[in-house]
Amino acid sequence: MFNVGIIGASGYTGVELLRLCAQHPQFNVVYATGDSQAGTLASALYPSLAKTYPNLVFEEFDLERAASCDVVFLGLPHQVSMQIVPQLYKRVRLVVDLSGAFRLTNAADYPQWYGFEHTSPELLTEAVYGLPELYRKQLVDASLVATPGCYVTAASLALAPLVTSGTIETQGVIVDAASGLSGAGRTLKDSTLFASANEDFSVYGLQDHRHTPEMEQVTGAQILFTPHLAPMNRGILATCYARPVGDSTPSTSSLLATLARAYHDEPFVVVRPNPPSTKATLGTNAAHLTARFDERTGYVIALCAIDNLTKGASGGAIQAANVALGIEETLGLTTVGLFP
Repeated sequence: MFNVGIIGASGYTGVELLRLCAQHPQFNVVYATGDSQAGTLASALYPSLAKTYPNLVFEEFDLERAASCDVVFLGLPHQVSMQIVPQLYKRVRLVVDLSGAFRLTNAADYPQWYGFEHTSPELLTEAVYGLPELYRKQLVDASLVATPGCYVTAASLALAPLVTSGTIETQGVIVDAASGLSGAGRTLKDSTLFASANEDFSVYGLQDHRHTPEMEQVTGAQILFTPHLAPMNRGILATCYARPVGDSTPSTSSLLATLARAYHDEPFVVVRPNPPSTKATLGTNAAHLTARFDERTGYVIALCAIDNLTKGASGGAIQAANVALGIEETLGLTTVGLFP
């Protein structure tokens, strides 16, 4: 049994971590912080926690309390995580950071994409990227995990096998993706008010979304990424377009076979001919993929649907933590979604 601390537990990724840890047979949540909600009963803010966490109160962050845990998950703003991770690294068995503070390997990229200088560049080489489907070997015995961005998880799972197999060109790849409102976090914003978001479909982060360099780092491709906000609570659907290598003309069946081979033994990846939907992944750690070759235009199309809070954040974080800790990778996670 591992004693778990969740720093930033009052946000959406934090409450999702609490939900998933509640069904994890080896994770025992002993410390949950939420500075803006300190002193608040967790079940008062999130009634869904009432049965499992009837007495849990969000606390203020205390370094020594956090350091007494075996595993610490951080659901904090990027710059806050950047300050806290060095204080916890090697003091606890495992730190899993859900922010973008340690995702990029090059510190020089942070001013452009995140708007700040990185103050712990030495830890960028220590952090292991938390996408087990692509980095499982590196995750074993890791002490610091950088959980992937939600969009990056979907796009990378769709594109990586096609890049590594030499099926698609690595220049001019287009990723067009839409996310549910929870991807914007719990903080109140004009764009996420019901009156703004309901019956609306909008683009944001046009040409400068911070997940762009992360996608390029993981896939090895040059990517034009356009994210959209969809009027739903949870989910991401990524549609990726690329040219086949040289004069090759792959078929839809060969593309599906490439994805199926790459993910044959993966517990959370589903490859099917049917187009994926976000509803099918609701509340799960599953990623649903498909692919097509469009003979008329000559484009390869690869699609992936995930739940942005589960596989795209908290579920992916727990999956990576399971690998790092040497326990069963699927513990605490499900592939069966809620329907209707």
